[in-house]
Amino acid sequence: MAEGLFRLETGESCEVVSAGTKPSQVRPEAIAVMSEIGIDISGHRSKSVDEFIGHEFDYVITVCDHAKELCPVFPGRTKHLHWSFGDPAAVEGPEEERQAAFRRIRDELQKRIRTFLSENTFTINKKMKA
Repeated sequence: MAEGLFRLETGESCEVVSAGTKPSQVRPEAIAVMSEIGIDISGHRSKSVDEFIGHEFDYVITVCDHAKELCPVFPGRTKHLHWSFGDPAAVEGPEEERQAAFRRIRDELQKRIRTFLSENTFTINKKMKA
């Protein structure tokens, strides 16, 4: 979801990639709640952070505590940020509850991304990893 939201908010001004420490699939709940706000992530794929070792990024942003602990170090001038969000995929229960969890995290991510971009517009010009 973070990749789709960053792409929406930055347009063509940034290259945005997303990866995880345990990639599996893009969750159908994520696809559904992103579609609600006009973002199609159905063509996205779950990527491993290992695919990007050796790449340079201006920012590496981890969004869950587990990823923060396992994320490899990206050398150079990379700025590492951590935003602690709950994992909506961990929510169990009826579909409505799972969808609500994904919606809540989507909205929290979007708010945090907008704040980040408003505070850093003068420095964002190359590559970012979410």
